[in-house]
Amino acid sequence: MLKAVLIDNSAIARGLLNTVLLDGGYDVVGQAHTCLAANVLLIKHSPQIICVARDCIEADEPAMAAMRKEWPKAMIFMVSSEFDQATIQKGHSMGLNGYIVKPFNAGTVLKTIRNTVIAAVKRQQAAQAPQDGAAAAPSDEV
Repeated sequence: MLKAVLIDNSAIARGLLNTVLLDGGYDVVGQAHTCLAANVLLIKHSPQIICVARDCIEADEPAMAAMRKEWPKAMIFMVSSEFDQATIQKGHSMGLNGYIVKPFNAGTVLKTIRNTVIAAVKRQQAAQAPQDGAAAAPSDEV
């Protein structure tokens, strides 16, 4: 079961997303209202999924950058009701993996996360394939 941490200054939004993820089979191991407060949860649980509200990212971009650096394998999703091209481009430059739109549609949220996880696994398998092939190649040495 994949572990998730939710970061949003709105307790209602955290609660709704928590319900969606729990119902979808994810283990929500913690919730916080700021990136700084979430740091303890990230250290304690090392989640595979981090959902961060846009306003939390904008309020503390250095903490967001540190989060990406410290948990490079975690899939980080920006949560917001508004997405424009500039926000999406900035998110990509910050290393975000995906976007979750408010108000939450459970099916869409779960599909977004599932597709991102599948894409990450495929990229990892493709990156390992040349290494596995080289290791399995027979040697001409006698």
